[in-house]
Amino acid sequence: MKRRTGQDRSITQNWRPATQAIRGGTARSEWGETSEALFLTSGYSYDRAEDAAARFAGEQAGMTYSRLQNPTVEMLEERIALLEGAEACRTMATGMAAMTAVLLCQLEQGDHVVAGRAAFGSCRWLTDTLLPKFGIQTTIVDARDPQQFVDAVRPETKLFFFETPANPTMDVVDLRAVCAIARERGIRTVVDNAFATPALQRPMELGADITAYSATKMMDGQGRVLAGAVCGTADFINNTLLPFTRNTGPTLSAFNAWVVLKGLETLDLRIRRQSASSVEVGRFMESRVPRILHPGLASHPQHELAMSQMEAAGPIFAFEVEDRAQAHALLNALTLIDISNNIGDSRSLMTHPASTTHYGVAEDKRLEMGVTEGLIRLNVGLEDPLDLIDDLDKALGQVGL
Repeated sequence: MKRRTGQDRSITQNWRPATQAIRGGTARSEWGETSEALFLTSGYSYDRAEDAAARFAGEQAGMTYSRLQNPTVEMLEERIALLEGAEACRTMATGMAAMTAVLLCQLEQGDHVVAGRAAFGSCRWLTDTLLPKFGIQTTIVDARDPQQFVDAVRPETKLFFFETPANPTMDVVDLRAVCAIARERGIRTVVDNAFATPALQRPMELGADITAYSATKMMDGQGRVLAGAVCGTADFINNTLLPFTRNTGPTLSAFNAWVVLKGLETLDLRIRRQSASSVEVGRFMESRVPRILHPGLASHPQHELAMSQMEAAGPIFAFEVEDRAQAHALLNALTLIDISNNIGDSRSLMTHPASTTHYGVAEDKRLEMGVTEGLIRLNVGLEDPLDLIDDLDKALGQVGL
């Protein structure tokens, strides 16, 4: 591969996803390094004052300041955009920085948002608490029912915002239907695709305008760094999102970008292995717990829909036990699986959302979302699934299940 081949879309867009995940976006220096270079610099120098002026005026290509551009970060952005099938991508310091930016950059006082009720706790805080402070109203709907989006639309509705599968209840949204509803009415759709990643689901191919990510999750995939990303058209990324991020500064560090680049190289291998293990563990759990929410199992009410828009179910599912006391007792009885509120890790992790990820959501809203006191979320890692089943079997037995 030549020094700039990885950034030549006329070539890279014809590569298959596994190749894009390894070589997409790569730009080599004059040293010819095979692994992407890590550029740890805050600023850049210019040969002439006129060059600096031309770059700031947008008349000359090149770097100006690492709040705006960094060679390592740009390599990651191009790689994610390729995998997503998007024209452009902008990365940010965290997933929530990405979610906040993608909403605030395109909304203003008087606008209206229709948002899915099942969502990560901090995303519900954005829609329920932050947006109203700026005079932006939100209607919360059960995103599993496309008709609720239709019924919620107002003349001032500017955005549909939802995630699928949703955290932590594994609600699945019909992407084709909901995105078609939005497009017919001139409304943008923003899809949080963190649970699936572009390796399993590409919402833009199903009609979405924008996808947003916590790249901390499956993209890094090994619990090392925080990162976020937003994908869309070049016009949206450069003319709507970039002015917001340029002036507010939710910048991704070069080191974190480099780590996520390395994570993407194994994303396809990891997520498919974890998906298969998740189904195996889920089948074991079906007969042991009162209720299981796993889109990869036929018992999930939206199983067929999930499998029609995802290539595999992903590594995450949820299940219910009797109450918080039994949930905590089960977590405490584990010896292999970690108690942790993260997801997407190569290690198996379990958490009790009502007391962790969704602790800040009011109880009535948690229950409306389906986050009960007995709900537990499991991220299945890369361990042997039989060892995970052994650990769960013993823990379940200790709590009477």
